[in-house]
Amino acid sequence: MKIRPLAYALIFIALLTYGLHLGRVNSAGVANFQTRQLQETDPEVTVEIPTGATGSDIAKILFDAGVVKSSQAYFRTAVADIRSQKVAPGAHRLTLRLSSQQALNQLLDSARLANMITIFEGEWKSEVASSLVTFGFTKSEVQSAFKALELPPGFKSAEGLLFPALYSFPSGTSATEVVNRFVARFENEPVAQEILAAKGTYSPLQLLTIASIVQSEGDNADFAKVSRVIRNRLEIGMPLQMDSTVHYIKGVRGQIFLSTTSTLIASPYNTYKHYGLPPGPIGNPGALAMTAALHPAEGDWLYFITVAPGDTRFTRSNSEFVTWKFLYEKNRKAGAFK
Repeated sequence: MKIRPLAYALIFIALLTYGLHLGRVNSAGVANFQTRQLQETDPEVTVEIPTGATGSDIAKILFDAGVVKSSQAYFRTAVADIRSQKVAPGAHRLTLRLSSQQALNQLLDSARLANMITIFEGEWKSEVASSLVTFGFTKSEVQSAFKALELPPGFKSAEGLLFPALYSFPSGTSATEVVNRFVARFENEPVAQEILAAKGTYSPLQLLTIASIVQSEGDNADFAKVSRVIRNRLEIGMPLQMDSTVHYIKGVRGQIFLSTTSTLIASPYNTYKHYGLPPGPIGNPGALAMTAALHPAEGDWLYFITVAPGDTRFTRSNSEFVTWKFLYEKNRKAGAFK
């Protein structure tokens, strides 16, 4: 029997349709929107990912919102991609009709997060409090949240315990929940756990205080050396004389020059007037600074100074330090630090 041209056409259309259907089904046989080039005009929706949501929870949320064609498709993509464990709770702005992989990529894109608060490394508790007010909480709500915190043994303030990171929160989250999340993140960090469990020469509070000074005084590459200078000075009873502790008292940032008058400020945090460590952290250090506090570099240095951006020098010799200080003054007056 001959097959007429019309029949050929119908068979071709059927095969093409079947092929397109297969293009929408992943290797596990689960329906999925096709990966496509996204446009700025594509419709979007905001979805709330609650704290503690599992992969299957997120898959259902995305399916119900029309972001993915199948909750199973997203779930299987998430299981196969370890990055899915880093999806943050909070409000995410997502494009509709995405492939499961595109949906995961957008969930991991911090630029698509709403209700975000960032704690920067070295940021003071007072600055974090101001960010919370800018976020929308009242000053009294923020004050109450900090007062309600359960602090680790030996700590009297949340300073140093607010882990630097990018946070996103579902709408309706209270100030108390937000602040508790900061501290919980700190307590879940391996290096922070090592500090809290410390039983050696320095207490957990003292180690975190050292970490906060390290964070404020040095660049990442010099953290371990700065930590050693602090320890060396403490061990011989030499005053720390760290500018960052005075800046903390004054609440100023971005200043390199420290006047003689500033070194005479009456405060237990003033390491020019008082020997030993200040009574607590002078900011919230990151993981690298905490690691340096626990594991200082080997060296006999007692002094360090940044003579020019990117050029920090360490020595045990006071005369060498004074020579470098003249070089620093020359560079500062020439505008090298602007």
